[in-house]
Amino acid sequence: MRRIFKYLKKYSLLAIISPLLMIGEVTADLCLPRLMTVIVDCGIGAGGDVSSSALGRTVMRILYGEGQYTSMQVIITFGVLMLLIVLVGGFFGVLCAYTAAKASQGVGDDIRRDAYAKVMSLSIEQTDKFTTGSLVTRMTNDISMIIEFVEMFLRMLVRSPMFFIGGLIMLLSLDLSFGTVLLCAFPVMVIMLALVLGRAVPMFSAIQKKLDRLNCVVQENVTGARVIKAYVKEDYEGERFEAANSDLRDTNIKVGRIMAVMNPVLTVVMNAAIIAVIYIGGWQIQNVGGTGMTAGTIMAAITYITQVIMSIMMVTMMFQSISRAMASVKRVNEILDTKPVITSGTLTDASGDIAVSMKGVGFRYPDATGRPVLHDINIEVKKGETFAIIGATGSGKTSLVNLIPRFYDATEGEVMVDGKPIAEYDLNALRQKIAFVMQKSELFSGTIAENLRWGKEDATDEEIQTAARIAQAESFVLSFNDGYDAYIAEKGASLSGGQKQRMSIARALTRRPEILILDDATSALDLSTEGKLRAALKEELTETTVIMIAQRIASVKDADRIAVIENGTIKDCGSHDTLMRTSETYRDIYNSQMKNGGSINE
Repeated sequence: MRRIFKYLKKYSLLAIISPLLMIGEVTADLCLPRLMTVIVDCGIGAGGDVSSSALGRTVMRILYGEGQYTSMQVIITFGVLMLLIVLVGGFFGVLCAYTAAKASQGVGDDIRRDAYAKVMSLSIEQTDKFTTGSLVTRMTNDISMIIEFVEMFLRMLVRSPMFFIGGLIMLLSLDLSFGTVLLCAFPVMVIMLALVLGRAVPMFSAIQKKLDRLNCVVQENVTGARVIKAYVKEDYEGERFEAANSDLRDTNIKVGRIMAVMNPVLTVVMNAAIIAVIYIGGWQIQNVGGTGMTAGTIMAAITYITQVIMSIMMVTMMFQSISRAMASVKRVNEILDTKPVITSGTLTDASGDIAVSMKGVGFRYPDATGRPVLHDINIEVKKGETFAIIGATGSGKTSLVNLIPRFYDATEGEVMVDGKPIAEYDLNALRQKIAFVMQKSELFSGTIAENLRWGKEDATDEEIQTAARIAQAESFVLSFNDGYDAYIAEKGASLSGGQKQRMSIARALTRRPEILILDDATSALDLSTEGKLRAALKEELTETTVIMIAQRIASVKDADRIAVIENGTIKDCGSHDTLMRTSETYRDIYNSQMKNGGSINE
């Protein structure tokens, strides 16, 4: 909770004004029963005689001077006063709600912004540990719970105690005998509060975890909808969703059932207290003369005892909100307190003849056991060189290139860019040097031009058109009615696999990077289109270092050098012709592809 108040400090003026306004609203509410007493006792019961009420005498003397007053004068005068006080109290209440909402929403906005920034700063391994569904729940539902708590805290911080203390004082000022009613009712309410919250509070954390699970299932099903339909797994996934949804529903019902006990019990206690007040007041009027007990006093006492018990019900709501908020704060704090495994350096630029080098590099995924994914990697890629990597599935090709932009850090050895260790680079500066086209093409909802400008925000129309032409995307882009302004559905659902890959390559080329990494980024292209792409890259990007991963010999044969990776290490390295003479593994790959009907010259 300390962190919430730290965020609230920025809105300290609103946080101070809101309780002060609430004091005005509660004060108005506490005055109304007293004025009603004068109307009932002096206006209705005594025919305008205000001698029995000090408040009535004072008000009427100020407004009308000394003399006799009619019933209607008293009723209208105090009725108008009550109306004015209601309006003033309502004005304070509206302003209090506004200031509390503005402060709480500001706090929620700041927390959400910081949590999002922290998520974006975490490494891939750290976001994988949280899971996508959990991160979405924490960024939305959990922060909404915190906003709700802050707003309630600012409004109820004063309202509940003031109603309790003020109502108690006003009640006892009417007649001390009414205090016995609260002495009997208060222990029952406290015991009920302790029992209910003691059982319900532990369940609030469980609810959020079950909501995580439900979000994960929904996210997987939405993103994998095509696979589910292709494998006719709708019923199976429906059962998974139903299980997660039912689990969340049952837990919510269990909590709701526990919390549902509280209001009826408190209502019974409140009504019993009202009956007791009426009995005590009626008994005194009937049996004890000259006590000052009147019908108006009894009505005021009923209102005050209702306000006192309602304040306890407000406290119950506060405890419920606090309990939920504490569970949510703990989950949001897990994000905010997570320290990025990969920290940024200070180096912003460097230059050298060797674009990328690795010396004795080894890598093992976090918490993985067994042999490392990579070991004894030693390579040097010169500026402007096209360096290809080929190998069997699972040999470590993608893991190797992931080390260059620091998606992961090597567990052994050193990775350098332009002659400097990548750990010394500012992360943004390092990644600005690199354009990475991944195996799975990730596009975003928006126009084609907007997607291409991800590579460079201020890219001109000419620059994005040039990038599309090099990536062999221009032909299909211009086939759309709106051309570069054509809208792409979420995740590029409206494009084919090959089109998405060419769009991803064009996005990378828009940046005109120093280092271009293609992680099997042409697997969905036919060999003719891929050949045109390779030729265009060679012609247009003479100063760009290209590191490419491919499964097909035809994709890498024109590279300056080809590294053959096997069992996590580079077994052979050289040009296509050299490897055909010296590398048995490379020849095996070549022969297997040729036997399957491929043509190296396609």
